[in-house]
Amino acid sequence: MKNRVHNSPNLIYSVGTQVVALKQVQGSNGQTVHPPGAVGVIVRSPRDRAHSYRVKFVDGFEAAIHHNNLMLLAEYKQGAINDSGQVLSTHGLFDRVIYRCVVGSRAFGLDTDSSDTDRRGIYLPPADLHWSLYGVPEQLENDETEEAYWELQKFLIMALKGNPNILECLYTPIVEHVTPLAQELLDMRDSFLSRLVYQTFNGYVMSQFKRMQAGLRNQGKVKPKHVMHLMRLLLSGIHVLREGTVRVDVGEHREQLLAIKSGELTWEDVEAWRMQLHKDFDQALEETSLPERPDYECANDFLVRARRLAIAEELP
Repeated sequence: MKNRVHNSPNLIYSVGTQVVALKQVQGSNGQTVHPPGAVGVIVRSPRDRAHSYRVKFVDGFEAAIHHNNLMLLAEYKQGAINDSGQVLSTHGLFDRVIYRCVVGSRAFGLDTDSSDTDRRGIYLPPADLHWSLYGVPEQLENDETEEAYWELQKFLIMALKGNPNILECLYTPIVEHVTPLAQELLDMRDSFLSRLVYQTFNGYVMSQFKRMQAGLRNQGKVKPKHVMHLMRLLLSGIHVLREGTVRVDVGEHREQLLAIKSGELTWEDVEAWRMQLHKDFDQALEETSLPERPDYECANDFLVRARRLAIAEELP
């Protein structure tokens, strides 16, 4: 969850900012002038956090106070709500994962001995936390284990928009964990497929190649691995429109795609193949039997049912 108040570790509060003193404010005689929690206004800011601010209080008293002993008034008012990360860490959200799968090169059939294992999936937050002041994060991440899990509603919304990463999660051949509820989602996965795949997949590839062409002109190089995955995305999108399903494993195109990654295929050859794939994509759009839009009602009914099940302690 994003913090509601920006507080960069290098931020210097500006003059006029309202702050709260976290410790008692003492006068020159050592006597307490204001207790902890007193509100003041910054009248002079330091050049860095190693020096003190000059803070003026409502009675006109001014004091030099270090950054560590001050808090923004807006942040202070939020209290524990602002520290939602600490609150959420006690709720074991990684234990609420209902679906875990492997995506990336291992699922695509493009893995080598040095390839990582990328795990993605879905988590269903407990109802009490979801309804609470703290809310729940849209995504859980563990960089050390290359894992990421989307909150169910976030996952469904992205799937309805035809997000390639999400659709690949639903169709990957490598599934490691699936609860009964998640199996229901897999059983209805075709309801997320629509002609939006054309705009999402094709549009993204075209924008990325435009950027790479500019990079090639300015820097004389591109990232072969990124080029490979963009071509794979075109192939995947064409297959969705033609067959009504997502093919994650590249199959017959493995060698050609790896040749792009290794630099064996020239940029001219890549561009020629790409332009042909764009034509194939256009034709597939004209001939596809997929609906204009995904089944929103089906997705909504599933989400409502999942929310009701989240009331129980046992993970559905």
